[in-house]
Amino acid sequence: MGWIFKSVSIYRWVQHYAPELDKRCRPHLRSTNDSWRVDETYIKVKGSWKYLYRAVDSDGSTLDFLLTAKRDAKAAGRFFRKSLSAPHTQTPRVITVDHNAAYPAAMESLKAENRLPEGTELRQIKYLNNIVEQDHRFIKRLSKPGMGFHSFNSARRTLRGYEIMHMIRKGQIQEVARGAVAERVKFIERIFAVAA
Repeated sequence: MGWIFKSVSIYRWVQHYAPELDKRCRPHLRSTNDSWRVDETYIKVKGSWKYLYRAVDSDGSTLDFLLTAKRDAKAAGRFFRKSLSAPHTQTPRVITVDHNAAYPAAMESLKAENRLPEGTELRQIKYLNNIVEQDHRFIKRLSKPGMGFHSFNSARRTLRGYEIMHMIRKGQIQEVARGAVAERVKFIERIFAVAA
């Protein structure tokens, strides 16, 4: 009976603190470069597959992520708008994607809205996207043992925690070097104003 109480408590902590951790870390993220790699992966929610759009730059730094119910031009456009509005991202010079037909339609829409410069190049070259596809592995490794999520909202909140912790581990926080575990702990203590 005690293990059920503990797992419920951990679930509640994740649901409460993961979005807060993401929000507090964002102002401290290092700037990414202007060569984007965009792809989507599948996440199981309530027994059906949903789509997690993710982007990294050519150095492997995470740009942003978005969980959506559909895989279409509208969802791709929402993801691009979210990524473009993030303070740590640069306007892309080039965006590399796979052959999903939603991406060119979303890009045209963003250019028509003047959200993207006309000169931004869209490359549909699958092998150049290996860097983002490799980066999907950590999400899969974390989400598979739980056999998916029970609601879209719990998936969205939990994924925010997974993603921001991955960004911290990759060294994307300005004050924290990659692999510097003690500095990570100090940084999180500082942003949450926790006395050591």
